[in-house]
Amino acid sequence: MARSLYPYAFLVDLIPLYPLYVLLFADSGLSAAQISTLLIIWSLTAFGLEIPTGVLADLVPRNRLLGAAPLLSAAGFALWTFFPAYPSFAAGFALWGTGEAIASGTRQALVYDELERVGAAGSYARLIGRSRALGTTAVVAASAVAAPLLAHGGYTAVGIASMAAALAAVPFGFSFPERAGEPDRRAAGRAADGPGAASPAGVLRTALSEVRRAPGARPALVAVAVLMGAGAMEEYLPVLARSFTGDTALVPLLLVPAFAAAAAGEWLAGRGTRHAAGLTAAGAVLLAVGALTGHPLGMLPVAAAFGVFAWAAVAAETRLQNAVSGGARATVLSMSGVGAEGVAIAVFAAYGLGSAAAGPGTLFAAASLAFLAVAPVLRRRTGGARSARYWRG
Repeated sequence: MARSLYPYAFLVDLIPLYPLYVLLFADSGLSAAQISTLLIIWSLTAFGLEIPTGVLADLVPRNRLLGAAPLLSAAGFALWTFFPAYPSFAAGFALWGTGEAIASGTRQALVYDELERVGAAGSYARLIGRSRALGTTAVVAASAVAAPLLAHGGYTAVGIASMAAALAAVPFGFSFPERAGEPDRRAAGRAADGPGAASPAGVLRTALSEVRRAPGARPALVAVAVLMGAGAMEEYLPVLARSFTGDTALVPLLLVPAFAAAAAGEWLAGRGTRHAAGLTAAGAVLLAVGALTGHPLGMLPVAAAFGVFAWAAVAAETRLQNAVSGGARATVLSMSGVGAEGVAIAVFAAYGLGSAAAGPGTLFAAASLAFLAVAPVLRRRTGGARSARYWRG
């Protein structure tokens, strides 16, 4: 499993455009409000497709979907690179959002079901956390190479490198092993319509039943949605960093601590989860303090905060995985993705509107309230036996 998971996670995030695309848009003449509308398009695309693609992942081989998803991202980067204008940016985000919706929930469900098949579900948090850490490390690597690429080849070189990374992930997506869950998934698909071929309606009904009835599923779903959705503020980290220094060339370097801290948080996933509520609240405080410093050193507490949030997101997702069964797992995870996209859309809208009256530091400090609000949810420990054992860390 790791032989496919780790390279895939690394390559899909090895995107030099990722730390720079907000600056690409700004340098193409777009205002902060226009950039926020693009981010909203991105989230709306994923929002609309999360559950349909989750249902699809409970009906067809998931590894095929994971192989196809990076192709859409590569197409979006091509539009940004060779046709840098608002319509192309919007279309590129629609393609990228579609690819993310296809992979969202699909990868996690495949990994959990395969681990459960071999009796190793308890290692899910460690495996998925470390794969995300490798993905975040790829973002750090992309940030490090973005500066020289931008200096010597402009946004064209950055875009071509991003396309190459996405395309390199395709064969690893197809190579994922998948042997678990087929009987359960077929049964879930027939649940609504009786004997016969599996159906989307049956899968969706099974997923809704899981969320309503499985102990601990709903609070875990809420926690995942808020942590992942409010984490969309990271899209504005380049703007915050540039407000601290004023030198665009230094922005990728200032972003490295944030990505490194996130990777550390993901690598440590599964440890100390009984402290999730307190640590998340502390992260919210660090985010507000760092954002309001107005100095490049303020990126350090901001980075620490995003490290805590990344760790807490894996903890909440693992609790959700432990609470539900495999019959409609990808669909349930996509429901949490829908919630995350809804929160992200609210974040993007608030940032776009707030940018007319406040600077990036103030807006980041305001966003810390969302993380502070979700901390009490992480204190809950109701759930199944496996979930309770995990959550006590």
